[in-house]
Amino acid sequence: MPKYDIPLARPNLTNAETDAVVSVLQTPYLSLGPRVTEFEEAFAQYCKTRYAVSCSSGTAGLHMLVTAMHIGQGDEVITTPFSFVASANCALMAGADIAFADIDPETWCIDPKRFEEAITENTKAVIPVDVFGVIADMDSIIDTARRNDLRVLEDSCEALGSVYRGKMAGAVADAGVFGFYPNKQMTTGEGGMIVTDDEELANLCRSLRNQGRDTMGGWLVHPRLGFNYRMCDINAALGTVQLSRIESIKAERTRVQDLYRARLADEKRILMQRITPGCKNVSWFVFVIRLDNRYSQEDRDKIIISLREMGIGAANYFAPIHLQPFYMERYGFKEGDFPVCEALAARSIALPFHHQMNEEKVDIVCTELQKLLD
Repeated sequence: MPKYDIPLARPNLTNAETDAVVSVLQTPYLSLGPRVTEFEEAFAQYCKTRYAVSCSSGTAGLHMLVTAMHIGQGDEVITTPFSFVASANCALMAGADIAFADIDPETWCIDPKRFEEAITENTKAVIPVDVFGVIADMDSIIDTARRNDLRVLEDSCEALGSVYRGKMAGAVADAGVFGFYPNKQMTTGEGGMIVTDDEELANLCRSLRNQGRDTMGGWLVHPRLGFNYRMCDINAALGTVQLSRIESIKAERTRVQDLYRARLADEKRILMQRITPGCKNVSWFVFVIRLDNRYSQEDRDKIIISLREMGIGAANYFAPIHLQPFYMERYGFKEGDFPVCEALAARSIALPFHHQMNEEKVDIVCTELQKLLD
């Protein structure tokens, strides 16, 4: 038996979520019912946007937005290589090509200078990712995008509730996307949400998620190619309750983040993510540390294995997208192409991060980690 039982992640659920889901099951409206609209309206109000469009996942939301922006074959989208693979896959799913720009070594978000250098005559959009809850340098990114007539699609799947210069995450760019997988700040089991102030974009995404139907057409009328990316009322009911609790959920995660940062403040062998200037009230997705350069990727992997054997959840966050086999084969990417991303990815460790973490558990994790660093 492992020495500890400290999982990497846990959803923050109460009886209110259970009651909401059961209440839907007691009606005939399991899909295309009123709970989806209720969730969307509450979400738009929270993000301070005109529109919110629910969908089946953050990946689905990204795919629909790229498609709705009329980006496709012959076009190019720039994003960060340090993210979950969906941040890049969405462009390929729409028929476009992907290009990467290396990251800032301190915030771990896309580097605005590298983004500008990556622009070509085929570039049509940029997807900055709010990494682990920290919003990218959106002022610089949007300024560069506007000067080059590019759309800006904010991947906020990890940053619900973060604020950038007075704007909520997801509301900073032309449109934003959130994901509600169970390890996120809030969950719908599976699900996602698009937010925007652009009415045309919102309406097109509503059509795309519903097999290309229009609001005024019949069930068997499909004016455009679409997808089955709808969210059902069961997921929406869960999400509505979770959203009503989001500030308390954020506070719990901030408490755990603060415990880790205080406990590891004097540890010279690790680095922690810096917050972008202008980013406030960070809504933390995970707690990730970076080992310093004396440690290799092999050293990091051994530490993760050892922590797991003790019963302490740990993982590498993230593997570079450009070094995934598919991307290397398709585009010829290789080690050394994006060195800042690669150095971070080789030494990053996600530690247990959820509302059940207390000071004692954080101290156990940090103590065992420090022993392994010796």
